[in-house]
Amino acid sequence: MGNTGIQLLTALTGSLGFALVFRLRARLLPWAALGGCLCWGSYLLLSSLAGGSFFPCLLASAAAELYAEILARLLRAPSTLFYIPAVIPLVPGGTLFHAMSAVVRNDWAAASAYGTATGIAALAIAMGMSLIWALVFMLREVSRRMAARKNGR
Repeated sequence: MGNTGIQLLTALTGSLGFALVFRLRARLLPWAALGGCLCWGSYLLLSSLAGGSFFPCLLASAAAELYAEILARLLRAPSTLFYIPAVIPLVPGGTLFHAMSAVVRNDWAAASAYGTATGIAALAIAMGMSLIWALVFMLREVSRRMAARKNGR
């Protein structure tokens, strides 16, 4: 198994572990784990196509939220049950650790660099999620208004 396969397997097991810790229902566990694998796979694909980490992270987060919204409708469960475990592989824990370690060592240049990378990744995750939330809300509202017009209200 190549490096990409190992990364995808690790993302799957990490998301599964996170879902287990938070006691996700057993019937939803495979879907939550698959979400982490899909999210990290989309990040790897997008990062190979585009430089940097902001846009790949943003689009992978958006893909994870879209996946969560679709599963929420299909499995009749809240989308956050699928989104949170799916986005776990994107969380910038390593850069946050290095930033805090640099602060403790009084290495302000490294702390600034790692802190910036952490902030950029967190911002990209939040923006990707918000983008899909806004789109889903807008589509629901349009659908609701069309139904109301159809019913003569």
